[in-house]
Amino acid sequence: MNHAEEIFQLVERLDGPALIAYVVDDQADGTPLQTMETEWHSHVRGQLFYLERGLISVRTEHGSLTLPPLRVGWMPPGEMHTVRIADATRGWGVHVAPSAAIGLPQRTCVLGVSELMRALVLRASTWTLQDSLSDEQERVLSVLMDEIRHAPVEPLHLNMPSDRRLLRIAHAVLDRPDDARNLDAWAAWAGLSARTVSRLFRSETGSSFAQWRQQARLTRALERLAGGETVSSVADALGYASISAFVAMFRRSFGESPGRYFAQRPV
Repeated sequence: MNHAEEIFQLVERLDGPALIAYVVDDQADGTPLQTMETEWHSHVRGQLFYLERGLISVRTEHGSLTLPPLRVGWMPPGEMHTVRIADATRGWGVHVAPSAAIGLPQRTCVLGVSELMRALVLRASTWTLQDSLSDEQERVLSVLMDEIRHAPVEPLHLNMPSDRRLLRIAHAVLDRPDDARNLDAWAAWAGLSARTVSRLFRSETGSSFAQWRQQARLTRALERLAGGETVSSVADALGYASISAFVAMFRRSFGESPGRYFAQRPV
């Protein structure tokens, strides 16, 4: 059994070490990874995942999220999900036993990554696979969990409505994020009143329709930018009147321009 197979066996067990961390680097030969997508599944442990380049798209029963490079995704234990990975390079993964994940977010989300978090994961990835952690390793685990608990949650999760009529609108917006129809027009297209659409969107997604649509556009923007498209082409594809309007929206959401957001840092 090779190292990867050993990790796979351990991460699906509740016993064993409370923390399993590993670095993946399938780019040693310079050939991009093929895009891959999993079937619906879950893990008994909580999971952190990070890429230096590329994009991870995750769908859960509660919605979807887009994980761009240099951010970390968190998925709690037992969360049903499907994952799509595109153009990935070097990154890392962490699997945390439920007993160690107490106090971490209860829903899948995207977190900011601190230098300390990155260093702790890389330290943990050097540990030999074993049944339990030493006292020193337990202390590293404790600090890492504190870093995750205090990491800022980034606005990259898109809650999807469950009402089939709203889902029709939601999927249409995702398919055509440049469609500028207002709430009244979308409601009429779906055979609903504007008041009903407004009420249901807020109750089922926690956002107004306008807020949800902006979040959907951000999701599409990140996918395109991570894929190497220019800011100008993304702004046009999303229906923004100018590049500056798109950059201003992006800066309001993330606190920095698209260029700085995707600036490369060491893994």
